[in-house]
Amino acid sequence: MHANANTNGDIVAVPVRHYGRWVGAVVGLLLLAALVYGFSQGNIDYAVTAQYYTADTIVAGMWNTLAISVMAQVVGIVLGVLAAVMRTSKNPVTRSVAWLYIWFFRGTPVLVQLLVWYNLSLVFPTIGIPGVVTWSTNDLMTPMLAALLGLGINEGAYMAEIVRAGIGSVDRGQTEAAQALGLSPVQTMRRIVLPQAMRVIIPPTGNEFINMLKTSSLVYAVQFPELLLSAVNIYSSNLMVIELLFTVSLWYLVLTSVFSIGQHFLEKRFARGASGQPAGGGVFGTVMANLRPGRTR
Repeated sequence: MHANANTNGDIVAVPVRHYGRWVGAVVGLLLLAALVYGFSQGNIDYAVTAQYYTADTIVAGMWNTLAISVMAQVVGIVLGVLAAVMRTSKNPVTRSVAWLYIWFFRGTPVLVQLLVWYNLSLVFPTIGIPGVVTWSTNDLMTPMLAALLGLGINEGAYMAEIVRAGIGSVDRGQTEAAQALGLSPVQTMRRIVLPQAMRVIIPPTGNEFINMLKTSSLVYAVQFPELLLSAVNIYSSNLMVIELLFTVSLWYLVLTSVFSIGQHFLEKRFARGASGQPAGGGVFGTVMANLRPGRTR
């Protein structure tokens, strides 16, 4: 703000005029209007988009998308927690194995990983215990299993870093207090450190799941009948490509919006301790709460 003096000698604050903001707003509105006008005048039959939105094939694909996303996220969380705990181990071999896992699966595209799993029979025609039991890899590696392994193992590498950051956010005093009360390292991690780390882990995990919903569209490459492949199969016959892609986009917007709302309330639940509400009573309060009568170790 500028300061000017009036006739009485008083200082009057004058707001600074931000002309650049108005220019930017006008340009943004013009670009948005041009985009809307272009799509409204384009050769797109929006009635087809609405028609197929509730088509049985599309709805079935949506449920498959949701199912594979949830299952892959669960696999990713389990692997992520395991890898994060291994990264914090004092054993150098354990730390190295976890680091190698994270390095490899974060450093290669998830689409390539999906295709490798789907074509694993080219490397290993059979899987099993030689002389005891074997299975044909081509029969075992179904599109669903390839999708689950590709998405889940890749997600585990990202979740490992999220969990490791959460573990690192817990004050060292918590671990020392738990050890002073006789808890083993496993009990300390499971009942003291991880519950407190959830406040840091939950927000990025919610973001990862929302991203998983969208990334799951890549599994159409391994012929898993999710939302995108369902649309591709339809527009391969009726040639309504853009219309069906818009249908898919609307479904993804609905799914991500619903889970974004759920993430918001979940974050509020785990952030109670940080917002001044009762959360456990400090270091020994947290430890003693986990050791209260009736709780088994």
